Amino acid sequence: MNRTVVAMGGGGFSMEPDNPLLDDHVIALARVRRGRDRPRVCFLATASGDSPMYIANFYAAFARKSEATHLPLFVRDERDIEAFLLDQDVVYVGGGNTENMLAVWRVHGVDRALRRAWEAGVVMTGLSAGSLCWFETGTTDSFGRSLAPLSAGLGFVPGSHSPHYDGEETRRPRYHQLVEDGALPAGYAADDGAALVFDGPDLVEVVTSRPTARAYRVERGPDGRAVETAVPVRYLG
Repeated sequence: MNRTVVAMGGGGFSMEPDNPLLDDHVIALARVRRGRDRPRVCFLATASGDSPMYIANFYAAFARKSEATHLPLFVRDERDIEAFLLDQDVVYVGGGNTENMLAVWRVHGVDRALRRAWEAGVVMTGLSAGSLCWFETGTTDSFGRSLAPLSAGLGFVPGSHSPHYDGEETRRPRYHQLVEDGALPAGYAADDGAALVFDGPDLVEVVTSRPTARAYRVERGPDGRAVETAVPVRYLG
């Protein structure tokens, strides 16, 4: 059984509304791995407080190519969350405040339901907060402009993560600093437009929606300095 995570540093319908390459790649993966021509795709907009505009933009992007739905957590909902998520082919997590999102998930048991769905072969994906959440930890702006270590991600993928690696000028130096200081374990950084594709703990490939987007392995070298190694990428265009 595939245990798939597609972690987008940035991109997808909310950042690249005219460039569906990453989102279409996720749909194609789901078709192959779940055997359904129109995959069921569930959007979690928890990190944005279930922003109505964000949810509407998701439906506009996905309704024609999938059975699109969403899981609201800021209104009363009587459905069985675990059964609902297990019935999906893709869970797509939006951006926003990662720490707040994880706290709300844990209150409602969404963290446990997501793990069950991932173990059952449901494709997990998302950008920004929806990329960072699958790792053990990483760099987050949940507490303000200064990037800090994420307290506790879901841990589907071991190690740390930095999204928006080329999109915000402080991302690269801050990630290096936290790895050098031992505040973060080794991990992967992804530019906007780059998506890390994992099967369980293993990085299978990196796909991009932009010709210049890149991804990197970042770890602490023998001299205590951060070592950044480029990972091969495949441009989807």
